[in-house]
Amino acid sequence: MIAPLGQLSLALARGEVTPTALLEESLSRIRALDPQVHPFMRLTEPQAQAAARAASARRAAGKALGPLDGVPVGLKDIFCMEGVETTAGSKILQGYVPPYDATVVRKLKEAGAVIVGKLNMDEFAMGSSTENSAYGVTRNPWDLERTPGGSSGGSAAAVAARMVPGALGTDTGGSIRQPAAMVGCAGMKPTYGRVSRFGVIAFASSLDQVGPFAQDVRGVALLLQAIAGHDDNDQTSSARPVPDYAAALERRVAGLRVGVPREYFGEGLAPEVAALVRAGIEKLRGAGCSISEISLPNSPHAIATYYIVATAEASSNLARYDGVRYGHRAKAGQLLEMYERTRAEGFGAEVKRRIMLGTYALSAGYYDAYYLRAQKVRALIRRDFDNAFTMVDAVLSPTSPTTAFKLGERTDDPLAMYLSDVYTVPANLAGLPGISVPCGFDSSKLPVGLQLIGKPFDEETLLRLAHAVEPEKFEEPR
Repeated sequence: MIAPLGQLSLALARGEVTPTALLEESLSRIRALDPQVHPFMRLTEPQAQAAARAASARRAAGKALGPLDGVPVGLKDIFCMEGVETTAGSKILQGYVPPYDATVVRKLKEAGAVIVGKLNMDEFAMGSSTENSAYGVTRNPWDLERTPGGSSGGSAAAVAARMVPGALGTDTGGSIRQPAAMVGCAGMKPTYGRVSRFGVIAFASSLDQVGPFAQDVRGVALLLQAIAGHDDNDQTSSARPVPDYAAALERRVAGLRVGVPREYFGEGLAPEVAALVRAGIEKLRGAGCSISEISLPNSPHAIATYYIVATAEASSNLARYDGVRYGHRAKAGQLLEMYERTRAEGFGAEVKRRIMLGTYALSAGYYDAYYLRAQKVRALIRRDFDNAFTMVDAVLSPTSPTTAFKLGERTDDPLAMYLSDVYTVPANLAGLPGISVPCGFDSSKLPVGLQLIGKPFDEETLLRLAHAVEPEKFEEPR
């Protein structure tokens, strides 16, 4: 059994386990469980074995690179990794092998992390259930008939099933926090610009952000510490110094002010989810936090706003996949025919739907009515949070309105699927950090997640609060 990342890091430092033994344990568990759960798309075993041997030598010599040296980690298949096929869950990128590492991949390697493989995802990160992957669905380790959430469902499921202690995903509208809630692990979307997006295949560039998954909040803190910081290759990355996130967990939360938005506890929220989140609120109150009700009046407009902004940006970003430069190329007699066939064959139904929506919203005669108006509402959503943060240090809510739903249950109802992210989307529109942490199980033994949203670049406060509310014991999927 793979222990939580924070505990493993300490065990490695004490010499209680070696990186090579830890990798073998991880690979053994992947081989045993991946046929049923299917979080992995491909393993990078030769690279992982070499990295584990190097980490073991450094540990033995007392020259560890840091707390992640020798820790197995999985990557959502949206991150470019030199020499390893990277598809973003799409047929159109089948066979694409990047000649370089994404910045976060390079930083993980520099920290000594052992990258075990690439993880399944909704195609181009478009989805909330990992059912849109061109390479098969991923299942929830707690109930194989249910979704692990998405689009980073592979990353979440691999951590929850104890195949790897940590993983990276991306969050455009909740794609780290929502799956973390549905599988019962911790997942964080940092502030927009806190982590470089260089080498990350784009969905919606003003919303996408890279973040970590781990069983425990300390593991999330260690991963974020390794990947955060400025990158000359990404002009949207912040030059602010990177704090010691793990050290912040030692500080008490007494005196912190937590706001609970009334708009997040209304229609559509499952009663058992509401009860468990409210129990988490009381746990923070007992730890000395002050709790107050707040209002985020424009939050009900967030889903509509998001699906205009995100699809418009996706329409632009995905125009590059035309069969000319990389990935799939359809056979055709003429250039235009080749474009059309390549995109028809390479893209799945959800990606096509979003390209069509985004192209429509940006078209002449509709730009002002849809895209421009959505950007104005986006500004209002950010203003709501700015106003709230004059009174509170963090905002607390459910992560998802329900627990994990059954595979196939919402595939024919896109709107129902989109509403899975109703509580997570506002943080992306406002560019704010957010974390989901487990807060219990419903009567069906399905995990429930509690979400905390913070001020820009105040990940430390969120990690402290999440650490205070996370369970003392981490249960294993049956």
